[in-house]
Amino acid sequence: MKINNCIFKPLMFALKLIFKAMKKLFPALTLIITLFTFANQNVYGQSQLDVETVNDLKNTTQFAIGVSSERHFKGALSMYDFLVENGVEVKDYEVVVKGKVVADLVKGSELETFFAKYKGKVRVSLCSVAMKKQNVAKEQLIDGLVPVPTWSVRILQLQAKGYNTLTY
Repeated sequence: MKINNCIFKPLMFALKLIFKAMKKLFPALTLIITLFTFANQNVYGQSQLDVETVNDLKNTTQFAIGVSSERHFKGALSMYDFLVENGVEVKDYEVVVKGKVVADLVKGSELETFFAKYKGKVRVSLCSVAMKKQNVAKEQLIDGLVPVPTWSVRILQLQAKGYNTLTY
């Protein structure tokens, strides 16, 4: 079957123009949609937990979050505030840290300032394997942070103790 070039060439030209325009517009549209979606929401995607969720979370008052990045570390600490502000009873709350972020959890760092308001409320455990790989000595750590043998074993230990656990 022969394709009529008189129709095919202009059609292909039009499709190429549309494709080029879409390539330029797609990032802008994505950004606009994202901004509208998250404009009125906080870090958690909602500002208040519903009653059923709060009641379900009251069944266990121990929470642990395993993280491996600064973003997730800050998010895990902010989650503590979110739970408390929504009326969830928090008896024990622990953030278990592994990975390169361990190097940022030292005295004098920006994360020391961020962690200050949680000291005494949230336990932060650091994987000693990650500490060794990042050349971080116990003496360098922000006061109140506790080295543990490994991230994985600590998470398993907390699960065995009945903690609600979440890992990133």
